[in-house]
Amino acid sequence: MPSIRPYFRVLRPHQWLKNALVFLPLLAAHRFDGGTLLDAGLAFIAFSLVASSVYVLNDLVDLEADRAHPRKRNRPFASGAIATSRGLLLVLAPLGAGALVAALLGPWFGLVLFGYYATTLAYSFFLKRRIVIDICVLAGLYTFRIIAGGAATGIEISVWLLAFSVFFFLSLAAVKRQAELVDGVASGNLKAHGRGYITDDLPIVANMAISSGYVSVLVMALYLNSPDVARLYATPVLLWGICLVLLYWLSRMVLVTHRGQMHDDPVVFAVKDRTSLVCFALVLVIALAGAWSGELPFSG
Repeated sequence: MPSIRPYFRVLRPHQWLKNALVFLPLLAAHRFDGGTLLDAGLAFIAFSLVASSVYVLNDLVDLEADRAHPRKRNRPFASGAIATSRGLLLVLAPLGAGALVAALLGPWFGLVLFGYYATTLAYSFFLKRRIVIDICVLAGLYTFRIIAGGAATGIEISVWLLAFSVFFFLSLAAVKRQAELVDGVASGNLKAHGRGYITDDLPIVANMAISSGYVSVLVMALYLNSPDVARLYATPVLLWGICLVLLYWLSRMVLVTHRGQMHDDPVVFAVKDRTSLVCFALVLVIALAGAWSGELPFSG
């Protein structure tokens, strides 16, 4: 009997963690009623199914590049564990299921989800080969999830949250490209497979990662000095601790990538990295302490 494990792997359920961003507007607005939680949960399911369709499509498009990559060559299609003839079914099945779930959340959510999928198609077929544009698109795809969470729950998203997310995820997208270029240097390749970058671009990409990350922290710092903070937080001065933790974490992520120790996806790396988990726990504790009798961060 054929193993179902390759089919499970090609859908990449471990990547669904990114779709937890749809819960961020709910957390920011401190809305924990049953209806809002249900809508956010359905949004998470819809995005996860559609994202799996995208991952399958990406693997099919990147087949030759993956076969030349030291780690990606073990992916189900690249390794031959799944025949490429089954790729179309694996693209359409989760896409259709995700569309059915999205239909339960109304037209605005469906429109955002469609925008996400259209953008990923554009990325898969040609934008990923456009230098700098590819990084901006990756950052935008993360932000799409936050916007979708607001559309699903009817919660208005703060401009501070949007500004922070754009720069923060631009940093992580640049770290992703930095990791690929570091691998290229180690293997002696002059150009990243399937990308528009050459290994000589590595210092610039690394600078993009660290500078955009620092700008995201600056956005948070400006938010902490905005007039709304005193109204929203019991002890807003404590929230400066989040800025310090983020400065450390972002700096470490770039340094770890520079040393060639980064996973292909920085989000997956962070989930498995003990230091990152400690940083996330610290951010949560500081946010709760600062909002003890107020609101959660970015609720304005």
